[in-house]
Amino acid sequence: MDDYLPILILLILGFLFAAVSFVASSLMAPNKRPTAAKTAPYECGIVPGIDPPTRFPVRFYLVAMIFIIFDIEIVFLYPWAVIFRQLRSFGLIEVVVFAAVVFISFLFLVSNGALSWGPAKRLTGAMPSRTSESTIARIAAGPAGAGRTSRTVGGVSPEPPAADTPATAPSGPGRAA
Repeated sequence: MDDYLPILILLILGFLFAAVSFVASSLMAPNKRPTAAKTAPYECGIVPGIDPPTRFPVRFYLVAMIFIIFDIEIVFLYPWAVIFRQLRSFGLIEVVVFAAVVFISFLFLVSNGALSWGPAKRLTGAMPSRTSESTIARIAAGPAGAGRTSRTVGGVSPEPPAADTPATAPSGPGRAA
């Protein structure tokens, strides 16, 4: 009977803590009546225009299943690691089978879209592929409607400005016009 005394004391302390917490919160809380604004769901300060959906998306449950699967794996792997040397090859085979089952269940959940959040992202075919030549051509063209500028690299201009477009490099003291 002496072995169960610490467990009994822990249970009594747990119930006392819960009871004291409930009593303290009811005594210390302000006695204000709830208003419609206080009982409404809070969403960034915006009053919701429609009722929230009653069903959760399936992905929510799939993520919960992944959590439970890996939680169970850790619960079983810790004792196995403690007595690994006593189990020898039998223990190794059993943990490999267990890990394979966990990995297969993880692959099943991922294939069902457990880790895919948000709408599917699709690439648009309207954009041409970007190459270094297209990037250089886009930079050299400059903003729409602006004159073409002459850029110098190390004091050497890569190409002379066109005859019909004036150079728009700033001029001032110490700079050539």
